[in-house]
Amino acid sequence: MYIIRNDMKNNLTEIIWKKIKMLPVFTADDLVFAGATRGHLNIILSRWSKSGKIFRLKKGIYGSADFLREADKKRILPAFTEYAANAIYPSSYLSLEYVLYGHNILTDMPKNFTSVSLGKTAVFSNIFGRYIYHKIKKDLFLGFTVENISGLAILKASRAKALFDYLYLRKNILADEKAVRALRLDPDGFTAKDRAEFDKYLRLEGSEKLKKIAFYLWKH
Repeated sequence: MYIIRNDMKNNLTEIIWKKIKMLPVFTADDLVFAGATRGHLNIILSRWSKSGKIFRLKKGIYGSADFLREADKKRILPAFTEYAANAIYPSSYLSLEYVLYGHNILTDMPKNFTSVSLGKTAVFSNIFGRYIYHKIKKDLFLGFTVENISGLAILKASRAKALFDYLYLRKNILADEKAVRALRLDPDGFTAKDRAEFDKYLRLEGSEKLKKIAFYLWKH
């Protein structure tokens, strides 16, 4: 049986740290190379996590404290928290309350990072807060762009799509105009282009229920 000596382990640990310390996120799979067993990697990651050298975004996905400090210096830490939303749950984009508040359409500040996904509904908590993902149909998984901030690719809905997603996921509980008004949405800043984009998603979704909700929203 091949046994890694302590000096080799220490050298390997240094190599691993140099490899990951400035990565935005990483997994154990990213660290598998000659001489590093899965068991050894798990021990290293556990120790680093306990010491605060790394942090866990969700099970199996990590980031380094060194990267966070550098991101803070460059003033891109908020961008990283958004980037993390995509990294935690592939095939997702930021939308709903999080994006609506950023465009002053929703008056109440959201407490969570909210996203739309092709995967099942899920919630993850980490040092940045709660990341919530809502499932949407494949043919409605569109209307987002990729923002690149200092090498961090962030998938985020347009304001028209964020509003559509928000209403779409609530269409079965918005029974009347009063319920729509209670959402406290303010879409007055929408341009003609925004309205045209929103209407495009309405036609694609096709339900009369959602069209009626949209009518109530812009009635006054």
